[in-house]
Amino acid sequence: MVEVKTIDKPDERRDFPGGHLDTVHLTGLDFAVGVFEPGWRWKESVRPIAGTYLCEVHHTGFVARGRMRLRMADGAETEVGPGDVFVCPPGHDAWVVGDEQVVVYDFGGGTAETYARVRQAQEAED
Repeated sequence: MVEVKTIDKPDERRDFPGGHLDTVHLTGLDFAVGVFEPGWRWKESVRPIAGTYLCEVHHTGFVARGRMRLRMADGAETEVGPGDVFVCPPGHDAWVVGDEQVVVYDFGGGTAETYARVRQAQEAED
């Protein structure tokens, strides 16, 4: 059976300061589109939601627009931009470079499942 969904009608939308994440879930694929505004930085925007010091989500992505800088826990840095396909392991910070909105398509699954989602322990307390 062929499954088709449109990101224009996501299964879920998660808003966070300076951006949002739209997700669709299909058999064997959890897909996400992240939109990050100029000035966005993970440690300022998503860290309070995630409850972790660094982003602990594994990303497998494609940058459609804008530029983003990634810094790993060991201090190694790289920058990704339009047309780049990347894999970024857990344990990183990230921020928008410049004044252009960043749009990233993420096929890794972990992003759609857990990114910018309040930790389950915190959800259970609510």
